[in-house]
Amino acid sequence: MSKKKGLSFEEKRARMMEIFFETCLLCFAQKDVFQLKDIEKIAPKEKGITSMSVKEILQSLVDDGMVDTDRIGTSNYFWAFPSKALHSRKRKLAELESQFAENSQKKEALQKSIEKSKVGRENTAERAALMEELSAFRQKKEQLKAEIEKYKECDPGVVEEMRQTNKIAKEAANRWTDNIFSIKSWAKRKFGFEESRIDKSFGIPEDFDYID
Repeated sequence: MSKKKGLSFEEKRARMMEIFFETCLLCFAQKDVFQLKDIEKIAPKEKGITSMSVKEILQSLVDDGMVDTDRIGTSNYFWAFPSKALHSRKRKLAELESQFAENSQKKEALQKSIEKSKVGRENTAERAALMEELSAFRQKKEQLKAEIEKYKECDPGVVEEMRQTNKIAKEAANRWTDNIFSIKSWAKRKFGFEESRIDKSFGIPEDFDYID
């Protein structure tokens, strides 16, 4: 029989948040708080989180502002409410959307620069720089996708909004890629250049293609 796959770090975070949210819904008027020892008892039994990882997971949620903590006397207490968690995720979404908007503006500026470029210019350093920036944008996109995946266990509605934003950014990048292909086609028709010569002149890599 195959071994049961353990929970990922994000799955553990999501399950631990359920501990706070479920108690908030059941005992809202009391506003339940927990000590670390309480979480260490509940998490393994009810959520399948190993006791050894409870402290690390809880601290990551505190660092991200998802869980509040305060020291009273000699003990640390922890609590969280759905409204604050939602606000934190919305703030993160706003940051991601701002980054997408900034990248879109840069891509538009680069697109205009490419359209103004002329075939046969000896100065190819500028074109190489543009391609490097495109590569950097793609890496940034992958980082943002990873951020979106990080929050997928927390709020399906927020994640769907981020996925739509990601889709728009992907379409914009592919439109820019399409324009580059159009320029290459025009150059081949106008000057009879080989595609390999155009790629070399513009510093376009062999695997340059649309983003899937």
